[in-house]
Amino acid sequence: MSIFTRRPAPTDSASRRRVESNQDSRLTLYGALRRAHLGVALIAVLTAGIALTVVGLTALRAYADHNLRLVARSISYTVEAAVVFRDKEAVLTSLSAITATENVAGVTVLDTAGNVLAEWHRTPRLSATILPRIIGDWLTPDPVDIPVSGANKVVGIVRASADPTAFVHFLLQGAQGVLVCLLLTAVAAHYLSHRMMRDIVAPLKELMRVAHTVRSKRAFSHRLPAARIAELNELSDDFNALLAELESWQMQLQREKNELALRASHDGLTGLLNRSAFLQALETAVKSAAVHGHFTAVLYLDSDKFKSINDHFGHAAGDKVLVGIAQRLIGCVRESDAVARLGGDEFAVLIRTLRQPQDAVQVAENIISAMCVPFPISETDTLNTGLSIGLAIYPIHAQSASALLDAADAAMYEAKRDAKGTWRDAAASSSGG
Repeated sequence: MSIFTRRPAPTDSASRRRVESNQDSRLTLYGALRRAHLGVALIAVLTAGIALTVVGLTALRAYADHNLRLVARSISYTVEAAVVFRDKEAVLTSLSAITATENVAGVTVLDTAGNVLAEWHRTPRLSATILPRIIGDWLTPDPVDIPVSGANKVVGIVRASADPTAFVHFLLQGAQGVLVCLLLTAVAAHYLSHRMMRDIVAPLKELMRVAHTVRSKRAFSHRLPAARIAELNELSDDFNALLAELESWQMQLQREKNELALRASHDGLTGLLNRSAFLQALETAVKSAAVHGHFTAVLYLDSDKFKSINDHFGHAAGDKVLVGIAQRLIGCVRESDAVARLGGDEFAVLIRTLRQPQDAVQVAENIISAMCVPFPISETDTLNTGLSIGLAIYPIHAQSASALLDAADAAMYEAKRDAKGTWRDAAASSSGG
């Protein structure tokens, strides 16, 4: 025995499940577009936010340094006289007046020798948490030294350090504004993304739905609606035009199929059922009669003068007579019954359901009466022809469809021998039926 065994081929259902599983695991177009667009939007928003933050912090720090120098220069002008006279109380009074409204953490006034004349410090107002302290330390500029000049010479130095509290509060408020703007931007980007994907994906989904319906149900009458995007709208128009062509081809094929079916089951001259279709109808009627217990009758008909008509008046006149006979036979039966041309000048009538056998006799007599009216073969000429009719009834005269037709045929020949233009039933033609 070989150690290699052949793996069994996967069944259709297993292959179908595997394909459906692969399709389920694939990323949809909507998902791909949504992921890509949201990714791009997120990167753009984050980049813009980081750039705005960096630019804002840099500008804020530069502003803080410039503001501190302005405050220090203002202080140097104010304390100039007090420094010259080394009046410490006057220096402190001036510092208190100026620094009360300015963003200054501390001010030290020094003489030219570096000795402290006066010093003022604000109580720390910044939170003790780590993040505000780090931001405050980063934003706060280095202390600045501004000389105090008097009589065209330097008499002292003003050293000022900035208070980061106001800058941190301003930064936090600005950060909140930036976050709100970024959030609004993200919402707008999401809305535009959803709208764009709807305009792209919705027509494609509709195209997929219609294509699936057409493929599975052959429903070529479906059409795609107009799309807002020009390229997708052109695709919809082309697909609709293709569906229109397919629908036209389908209708043409259906008409040809119906014509072929009609030709296969009907006589080309009279439009009646042909022999094959009549035998099928007879077989079905006999089976139904056997199941439901009712009577079914067959009338076998043959023209009495058809050969002489063809010989004396030609085949065109004979065809008109055949068509006339067919129309009169249809007028003598119900819509539920069947009339057939078996060949040449032979016809048959199937009466599917009878309440009593005598009803079939009435149909035969009606047909004979209808044949008494001459047939017009031209504007001035008419012809008289009759029919010999053989009648057989299931289950009285036969127990099968073929036997029933044979019994009616035999009865028709009996009618021809006895007296043309009359009817005979199968019981009169044979002793056994």
